[in-house]
Amino acid sequence: MSQTAVLPDVRPDATDRTNDDDPKMFHYVRKDKVVESAVMGNMVVALCGETFPVTRSPKPGSPVCPACKEIFNKLPRGGGDDE
Repeated sequence: MSQTAVLPDVRPDATDRTNDDDPKMFHYVRKDKVVESAVMGNMVVALCGETFPVTRSPKPGSPVCPACKEIFNKLPRGGGDDE
């Protein structure tokens, strides 16, 4: 099973302009796509279906997209692909 990571929603309408352009919420995406997106600028697809390039990492306590969180919590628990 693939792992997921929490990444920012960097769309202009989802960014709080009054708080140094920090995203309002972060999304869950496949971990194996994070580095590729950060380096190459490729788009990633969140569990909720949102598509965006990786530009920031979440800090502990950052808000998470409710739809991504709901989908993630319904996924079966498991490890990486090597299990």
